[in-house]
Amino acid sequence: MYRLSAVCVFLLITPVCHANQERPPNVVLVFVDDMGWGDFSCFGNAAVQTQNIDRLANEGIRFEQFYVNSPICSPSRVAISTGQYPQRWKITSYLASRALNEERGMAQWLDPQAPMLARILQQNGYATGHFGKWHMGGQRDVGEAPLITEYGFDKSLTNFEGLGPRVLAICDAHDGKPVRRHTLGSDTLGRGEIIWQDRAKVTESYTTAAVDFIKHAEQSDKPFYINLWPDDVHSPFYPPEARRADGSKRNLYHGVLDTMDEQLGVLFDYIRGRETLRDNTLILVCSDNGPERGAGSAGPLRGYKTWLYEGGIRSSLIAWGPGVLQTPAPGKPNLHSFFAAIDLPPTLLAIADIRVPDDVHFDGHALPNVLLGKVDESRPSALFFRRPPDRKSFYGDSNLPDLAVRDRNWKFLCNYDGSRPQLYDLDADRGEMNNVAGDHPELVKDLSQRLLAWHRKMPADNGANFRVNGAKRKPKKIPANN
Repeated sequence: MYRLSAVCVFLLITPVCHANQERPPNVVLVFVDDMGWGDFSCFGNAAVQTQNIDRLANEGIRFEQFYVNSPICSPSRVAISTGQYPQRWKITSYLASRALNEERGMAQWLDPQAPMLARILQQNGYATGHFGKWHMGGQRDVGEAPLITEYGFDKSLTNFEGLGPRVLAICDAHDGKPVRRHTLGSDTLGRGEIIWQDRAKVTESYTTAAVDFIKHAEQSDKPFYINLWPDDVHSPFYPPEARRADGSKRNLYHGVLDTMDEQLGVLFDYIRGRETLRDNTLILVCSDNGPERGAGSAGPLRGYKTWLYEGGIRSSLIAWGPGVLQTPAPGKPNLHSFFAAIDLPPTLLAIADIRVPDDVHFDGHALPNVLLGKVDESRPSALFFRRPPDRKSFYGDSNLPDLAVRDRNWKFLCNYDGSRPQLYDLDADRGEMNNVAGDHPELVKDLSQRLLAWHRKMPADNGANFRVNGAKRKPKKIPANN
């Protein structure tokens, strides 16, 4: 187990009164895969009407300045699960084959001793279930990783990037060509039942399992916490035949997005249609990182997945819970509160009135009044980022910044040694188009010192010298499915 350094922030959680004093709220966390900030229609997408997601936003809160803690999958999932920077657990890019994980200076899976939100809730009487993509261990040729149930979940159903029962995809392009199976080796690992499913219906499988889990929790009279983590809208894109449009990449992506919204709506409608659930359930919806280039959209934000610019790390967050939220104006967006995925575990524990164990130290802050809509304050400290070690050059940019920090309205980016400073005032320039580092030398010095100090205190990966056969690895050499 990696020992936490002294920079961890220990937070005493202030209890928050929930809607039903005799029962803590149920929580459903929907973590979409590779979706851009601007892809929900309530965030500006005019090409697809994500009507089920939009209804949650219209009845709840849409947060416009929510961040995930990495621009790529696995570390982003570690952060939202643990409330800690993923660098602490040496997961800084997507988990892949054993050799590639080692080459990038990464762990092979998340240490099960990590402080999991699900485990703390489970220990306090919650039924806990994970349904969907995992990607924190147990993929490619790494078959001895812990099962998902070893992290505090009573039940799980995952895809090819996790172990235990899993749904593997049959991909049909409806073009007369033979269908193919998308497994990346998962079908050879064992350690769980395999269910073969049409790629267009994989999210439906997870939603069905989640609804069944909720029914069982109701019968057992237990509050529940559910991860519903579809591997939509990640490529490969195989929507139903009726939603393929002209077969272009973007239209296939939109077909998958539309289908996912419809399939998630089954769970939303089940909760909304039962008074005891509707009045005491909090649903959160966001994405793990920015979009794949040519597929999703970051709206006005710069960049894509893998980048530390806003398009890679800012996520569209929606909170819904008529009996849990305390906002005076449902449907009104929160444009100002700046907070992040690592803040969600301590925040949800506060909302559930659960004390943080003495041996757990979060990097995140408990912000229950922000998430519930009572105030539009922000996290009280800066937020730090490190790029994936294998993503110095990607999607057309040959020299991406290595590090970033967001502090109040300021966003600062630089290389590992502080060179190539970039400074943006996000209040005036959320698209990060006007580098004002030359106008604020003292601010650049302060942010640079704090950012580099954080970077040096985190366990190192091989980002500074990631090479293959003596030569720096080129982006095209990186496996496409990440």
